Amino acid sequence: MFKGWFAVYYREILVIRSRLRRMLPSMAVSPLLYMVAFGYAMGGGKQVEGHPYIDFLLPGLIAMSTMIQAFSISSEINIARFYWHIFEEFQAAPISQAAYVAGEVLAGMTRAHISVVLIILIGYPFGVSLAYGNPLFWLGTILNSFVFASLAVGLAMVVKTHADQGMLSNFFITPMAFLGGTFFPLDRLPVWIQKPLSLLPLTHASKAIRSALFGDFPGFFPYLLLAVIGVLFFVVAVRLVDQARD
Repeated sequence: MFKGWFAVYYREILVIRSRLRRMLPSMAVSPLLYMVAFGYAMGGGKQVEGHPYIDFLLPGLIAMSTMIQAFSISSEINIARFYWHIFEEFQAAPISQAAYVAGEVLAGMTRAHISVVLIILIGYPFGVSLAYGNPLFWLGTILNSFVFASLAVGLAMVVKTHADQGMLSNFFITPMAFLGGTFFPLDRLPVWIQKPLSLLPLTHASKAIRSALFGDFPGFFPYLLLAVIGVLFFVVAVRLVDQARD
């Protein structure tokens, strides 16, 4: 069923490797600006949920970055589809739809975890040192990137032009980046806003990642929910790839 996934994944890794010197600075700019502007200028000396704000902020940046970088695989897919016609070559190859989706999703997850390591390194000069060795932290980043990489592959099959990709980011990614518990606790918002925001996968990813980094146990629900959503998005992506082949 998944035979041939490595060929898809390996191609994307080669693309990442060729662009790594440019990717790393671009991945570092936003987290660095947020740490300086929000962590120091706005949150300096403040406590949030019993922790310095900058310690509260960094797990949120990790959750946000894993979402953005995992989702960015959709741009690579669309470039390959619309300009290089790589997708047509995969259509002709003896690779199943599930194998194609698995390879692309793993590539998105790899991009996401490059950004995780980068943000952890950025945090050290700011004095942020959390429980990075906690397996629940890494489980949270894995599931979060799995959700958004699977979503990215599915949506990449829906758009008709590369220009539509920006519109998808504006509708799906940008709202979650600011309202998914990244920069502030959701309990500071009105109750009528909290309820719909509790449906966002990034909200649960931020909670799980932050709790794990603080050495707490967030419970099984966030991980279970992310796993279910990720599998659902993966199955939908396989169906959409099948339709795109026709």
